[in-house]
Amino acid sequence: MTKTQLKANILLLLTAAIWGLAFVAQKVGAEHVGAFTYNGIRFALGSISLIPLILFLNKKKRENEETQNNDRDSLKLTVKAGIIAGCALFIATSLQQMGVMGTTAGKAGFITGLYMVIVPILGLFLKQKVNKSTWIGIVIAIIGLYLLSINEDFSISNGDLLVLIGSVGWAVHILLIDNFTKKIDPLKLSSVQFATCSILSLVMAIIFEDINMVGISGAMVSILYGGLLSVGVAYTLQVVAQKNAKPSHAAILLSMESVFGALGGAMFLGERIGARGLVGCILIFIAIIISQLKPSEKGSKDMVENI
Repeated sequence: MTKTQLKANILLLLTAAIWGLAFVAQKVGAEHVGAFTYNGIRFALGSISLIPLILFLNKKKRENEETQNNDRDSLKLTVKAGIIAGCALFIATSLQQMGVMGTTAGKAGFITGLYMVIVPILGLFLKQKVNKSTWIGIVIAIIGLYLLSINEDFSISNGDLLVLIGSVGWAVHILLIDNFTKKIDPLKLSSVQFATCSILSLVMAIIFEDINMVGISGAMVSILYGGLLSVGVAYTLQVVAQKNAKPSHAAILLSMESVFGALGGAMFLGERIGARGLVGCILIFIAIIISQLKPSEKGSKDMVENI
């Protein structure tokens, strides 16, 4: 591993830590404001925080030359894709934030992490191949989810169920982003989708929630963390780091988000997961890692070297 790759891996681990601890911020924020209010302000901050980086990179691109017509076409496509991705993001984040109110930060982190297993399942409908390791991961994930969230009477809490449905939303969102980023600038796409999610959330907050400055003030630290650190800083770190990191390393390091969520919940909120739930968490984490292992065309020896 080169020094550049090592630095990239450290940045990805830092990204996972920021995202994992965001579940703690969301849990605290939920005590003061509604889900739509929290997400509306949070994603507005996230969208705005990316603008300086976009302007800086745009300046560099202009030095390398690009026609005005291309810029206009690109802007139209970016806005269109950003609105579509933003709608998916709105659904996923709304379900997640409402779910966090009825579960622990640790459980929310692990259940959300299941999107890495759900993505290849949805990929089947797009005629994408699913390898054996992914199917093994899916089976392990189902067992882990059962131990973590399904009670002895085969019921699941409303909070866990909302976060689980939200993880399907995250999987859809990832497939959309994977498609759009092949055609347009990922930072511009992110800024537009965050703005779209913010507008939709604020509209819903005005209709369904009681927005007051006392609640917003109480949740301000959580909102700032969720908007500036979790969205702005962490996303930028991910973009920078993934240029120099191996895809397999990136997937595994980012999956540590769920572990940091559980650690944050235990450290800052005094959350405890029983032995049964702990086994479930471990199985889900193993499933996430296994589902990311892709066999190399050159054989298993190369696969081991690439991971």
